[in-house]
Parts: sequence; structure tokens; C-alpha cells
Amino acid sequence: MINQPHRKDVVVIGLGNELLSDEGIGVHLVRRLSKQQDKFPLVDFIDAGSAGMSLLHLIANRKKAVIIDCAQMGVEPGTIRRFTADEVQSVKKLSNFSLHEADILQVINLSKQLGECPEEIVFFGVEPESLKTSQNLSKTLLAKIDDYKAKISREIA
Repeated sequence: MINQPHRKDVVVIGLGNELLSDEGIGVHLVRRLSKQQDKFPLVDFIDAGSAGMSLLHLIANRKKAVIIDCAQMGVEPGTIRRFTADEVQSVKKLSNFSLHEADILQVINLSKQLGECPEEIVFFGVEPESLKTSQNLSKTLLAKIDDYKAKISREIA
């Protein structure tokens, strides 16, 4: 778990595997947003990669959690969508119980059961163009990165 001695009320978490091109969009975005920390003094920015069950601790007792991830939604590559946990259904198939593998909706449900769930949880999903082995985002997502940052910045402003 990432040590956070002074937790802020709002957390922005970037998820994904940056070794699989657009799968890493959440990580790329949270790193870029964290460079503007001075604009968002009440927000923690966390690169959680493929954090799995440790997400439970990252969102615990926050007022708001914003989670950014790659999402296959069946729309045009590069499309970003904002949604809440109530508006999405997971189709993720877990291979085995692992602290590094988790369904984010199951993590949120567990957080609710523990009485630690944020009052508000917002997801930003970005439709990937490529999930091939590469540390670079596709040209489509890279061309829209500033638009993504602006949309997420408005959410946390």
C-alpha cells in the first residue's frame, strides 16, 4: 500500500498496465494531472497501476474518488465517458483470488460493507485503440490527452 500520512478528501486514481499501450491510459493521465497539483491542493493523485485489492485502502474514508481506466465499451476508440458505479456492470472474469487482481465494483462493494466507501465515486473510461505490447499510447488517445485532462480537471475543480 502507498503510504499517505495526510490523506485528502478527494483522490484521483489512475489504473492500468502501461506495458499494453492504451491499457495504461489511467496511469498516463494521473501522472500528467499530478503535475498540476498546485491547482488542486485538496486532491491526492495516485498512480495505482494494477493495484487490485489495495484500491480498497486508497479510496477508504474519502469524500470523493475519481478512477481513470481503459474501458472497452464498444464505442469509437478514444471516446471518454464519465459514469458512476451504479451505471456500469462489470464483465471482468477473475482467474483466481489475488491481491493484484480485482474487479473494481467488488472492491467498492467491500468498501461499502466496511463502512469506508467514499460518498461519491466517479469513473472515467477511455475506449482503447490498441492493447498491443507497447509503453506508448496509440496516436488516437495521445491526440486527445489534453481533452481528457480538461474533462477530469473540471470534475475535480
